[in-house]
Amino acid sequence: MALIDVRGLDLPPRLAGVSFSLEAGEMLGVIGPNGSGKSTLLHCLAGLLPCRGGIDFDGRPADALPPRQRARSIGLLPQTCDSAWSLSVEDVVALGRLPWDDRDEGAMRLAMQQTGVEAFRHRKVDHLSGGERARVWLARVLAGRPRLLLADEPIASLDLYHQRSVMETLRRYADAGNGVVIAIHDFSLAARYCDRLCLMHGGRLDAFGTPAEVLTENRLTRVFRVPVHVDLAARPPVITTQ
Repeated sequence: MALIDVRGLDLPPRLAGVSFSLEAGEMLGVIGPNGSGKSTLLHCLAGLLPCRGGIDFDGRPADALPPRQRARSIGLLPQTCDSAWSLSVEDVVALGRLPWDDRDEGAMRLAMQQTGVEAFRHRKVDHLSGGERARVWLARVLAGRPRLLLADEPIASLDLYHQRSVMETLRRYADAGNGVVIAIHDFSLAARYCDRLCLMHGGRLDAFGTPAEVLTENRLTRVFRVPVHVDLAARPPVITTQ
């Protein structure tokens, strides 16, 4: 049984007939041009946008889940995060425990260690760099220990070291028996860390499959309208515009 099964997801004009499934233990990369529907898809999976079609989670209709159970089971890291208050890093991470009505110190500590923010857990989040804040907000989601983690461009503001660190953290999270769906623009990292890819184009699913099946030069050149060179045999994979 798939962890999540999506059937004919529609939200005109942003999504049209999107269908795919994700098994526990898998990491799915959602790729595509700007405006192709990547963020909209993640927000629909999280239940934040109304849409037509079916979304089953662990064999049950997702919209039939009680709100608290859904909040415990599905965690979303939006593309942009901010706080209206000058909270400490530790307090931001503690927000991830709200669906559980507790402040599980073990879960919080592990999440901060996984994202490399424990060293400044007592600093105010608004005093951090953009990359540091991005890792704090990821720690918030990880602290909730969701079965399905949705992350919208979590490496966009990170340096090379932390890009790889976050991708490895998400990979390990999936390997532990969870599901991870990540919107990402770096095809090389997507090919390296994701089991399968979902290529969006104009709100539709253009291709779905393994990196080798999706990341072809002809397909990427057509969708992105620039010549693309693909070498998946390289370690790590190399995907560049020509």
